[in-house]
Amino acid sequence: MKNLRDVPSPGPEAYDRARTALQAAMEEPVATVVRPKRWLSWPKVGVAAVGAAAVAAAVVLGTSGGSVPAGPSGPAPQAVEAQPAVEAPLVKLASAVKAAGTQPGDASLIVNTKFGLDGKPDLAYTIYTDQGQQFTGDSMKTLAHAVAKGDAEPAQPYDKNVMAAARLAANGDVDKGRIAMITASGNALGLGLSPAEADKAWAAAQAETAELFRKIGKPVPAPKPRPTGKDLENLINNHLWSNTEHALFANAADAEVRAGVLKLYATIPDMIVGQTTVDGQAALSLTVPPAILGGSKDVLVINAGNGLPIREEITSAEPSKHYVVNYKSSRVTLADVAAGKI
Repeated sequence: MKNLRDVPSPGPEAYDRARTALQAAMEEPVATVVRPKRWLSWPKVGVAAVGAAAVAAAVVLGTSGGSVPAGPSGPAPQAVEAQPAVEAPLVKLASAVKAAGTQPGDASLIVNTKFGLDGKPDLAYTIYTDQGQQFTGDSMKTLAHAVAKGDAEPAQPYDKNVMAAARLAANGDVDKGRIAMITASGNALGLGLSPAEADKAWAAAQAETAELFRKIGKPVPAPKPRPTGKDLENLINNHLWSNTEHALFANAADAEVRAGVLKLYATIPDMIVGQTTVDGQAALSLTVPPAILGGSKDVLVINAGNGLPIREEITSAEPSKHYVVNYKSSRVTLADVAAGKI
């Protein structure tokens, strides 16, 4: 896809279809939702390519997870203590993050370096502005070029929704923030609805997914009954983890968003919070319950002092595939980025 530089950018409708494809994976009771857009640098591609890539990403990356973070970029952090997750550590950190406030600038920059199965680094640069614009590049040069041209990606309601949900949680209403985050990409699970309304919402989502697959020439998946009981609970928490991470990885340098993310992480049942160090800095490792990831493993390491993401290690359940992603986040000024001063 990096070679498709001259293909026109996809329009909003293509992004909507891609979002629906990812939602299809989210609606599978045993599916794990991973944010392929945050992992990969997607230059300008055609409409059909976006739809196909979204489906491929939902299927191939949809089962990823992780263990104690380590990777080719440096030594593995050594876990010195792990304990069942409780609200105190993450909520306490969230309060400190919010009190410290957001650093000067008008946008958040996150650089992620993914190490795939071949161990080779793949860098992606993302800027999320305070006005909700998003710019991407596969190098500082291409990112600066995109900002200078004003070549922002089409604004997506999903991005706006996850940011709003994080801010809601940060400012005290964690319960409402949690519901808003879980339903950021729709309410196919029927959260808060009557049984009849929930069944209707599920059927509508199934029909939308079927139509998407027909449009892109893929076999239409057989309809599935709406999950209930433990399956529904796990899927709800799967949505919460995935959507919250999306907010963090897009806008980590915004203190309010980051504080809300930490508070929402604290509501995930059976989360394990461990103490570790990475490159000499104190860190917390957040281990997601495998039950909500279809048996996969996912460990996110954040700075213990400011909550910024440092590293994520994911390992799929079957077949076993291992990925490591390192993160660097900072506040920037768009004018500086456009001038190549990053």
